[in-house]
Amino acid sequence: MITQAGGLWDASCKIYPQMQAVPNKSEHSWQFPSGAKVKFAHLQYDLTVHDWQSSEICLIEFDELTTFEEGQFWYMLSRNRSTCGVKPYVRAGCNPDADSWVAGLLAWWIDQHSGQPIPQRAGACRWFVRVNDRLEWADSPEELQERYPDIPPKSLSFVPARLTDNAALMAADPGYLANLLALPYVEKERLLGGNWLIRPATGLVFNRAWFEIVGLAPIEAQRVRAWDKAGSSGKGDWTVGVRLARTEAGLFYVEDVVRGQWSALERNRVIQQTAQLDGESVEIWLEQEPGSGGLESAEISVRQLAGYIVHAERATGDKLTRARQFSAQCEAHNVKLVWAPWNECFLRELHGFDGKAGGLDDQVDASAMAFNKLAQVETIDFGDRPSVDARDTVARAPRGVFLDGGEEDYPEDEY
Repeated sequence: MITQAGGLWDASCKIYPQMQAVPNKSEHSWQFPSGAKVKFAHLQYDLTVHDWQSSEICLIEFDELTTFEEGQFWYMLSRNRSTCGVKPYVRAGCNPDADSWVAGLLAWWIDQHSGQPIPQRAGACRWFVRVNDRLEWADSPEELQERYPDIPPKSLSFVPARLTDNAALMAADPGYLANLLALPYVEKERLLGGNWLIRPATGLVFNRAWFEIVGLAPIEAQRVRAWDKAGSSGKGDWTVGVRLARTEAGLFYVEDVVRGQWSALERNRVIQQTAQLDGESVEIWLEQEPGSGGLESAEISVRQLAGYIVHAERATGDKLTRARQFSAQCEAHNVKLVWAPWNECFLRELHGFDGKAGGLDDQVDASAMAFNKLAQVETIDFGDRPSVDARDTVARAPRGVFLDGGEEDYPEDEY
């Protein structure tokens, strides 16, 4: 994060040379004429803090404090000492995160009903001491010294800010507000609304009211089929294959969902069968599970799909992160469903998705993968499209799903 484009190092290169500072690119540090030194570094692992064991740092600044572990913060506070005449202090910037330890640290400044900062407490200073591994708070150092005379108190203040407070950024990049407004609801509440209590919940990441059900998707569209694979017959996780179409106008259509609980052999047969029905023009993406077993399974699937455009890719990031871009387009009503018996099961799973482990999310994972692959394509050029043959007609028409042991999802009279 330090060296990525537009990151901390790039920002420092615009500022520090104006103060005659000399950079050391290998150390990511700056030396100033006064003898002062600024260094950028990371805490990649919990124990990385011990690399700073004997350090004396008069100012420690954390970029995105919620991405650090609580133990890392408190340990680095012990390195916040000085003999150079500068009074030691710590500064940190962060975005709201209801599940972060920072939310508990700042609870006094946050309205615990709305999640918004309390205006009257913005910038107010509070004092604390740690007693039996618990923070004891007071409004003044004298109050704490009276209760705990042997422990010197520390002070903490919180200054909330909104995008509108950053006049320089608003002027330099007026489109940034539009970017934040395009975020899914939960992320928009956090990053734009400053809500410290908002978290993914049923109907917030995906809401069934966002989806329009249509008869057919346009023929002229780019299509992918993404598979979230499982290998459990009649129980456990579901294997899901979602076919998604993207039109030149930027609309997305969920055309078909194949879903079932099959053994590995049955699953591979269904994936191959579905590829035949989709046709060679539909690109196929398979999620590769971690480890050597996942790699071997992916290689087998790719070989069995010879003759089709097929890719296997390991998933990165948590499920909620991978689903966010798809969620934003769904909320904007840019994702439509082609009518089929699988619609209700699909809507029910997406509406109930909250990003927590253990929930039903196989259709979410496959849909997000398909969307993320289509969204990477900047333009769509259909060129001279050949006439539609019988196989294309089957591929575009809505059809049911393969089911094995899943009768609870669809009553018999819906077939």
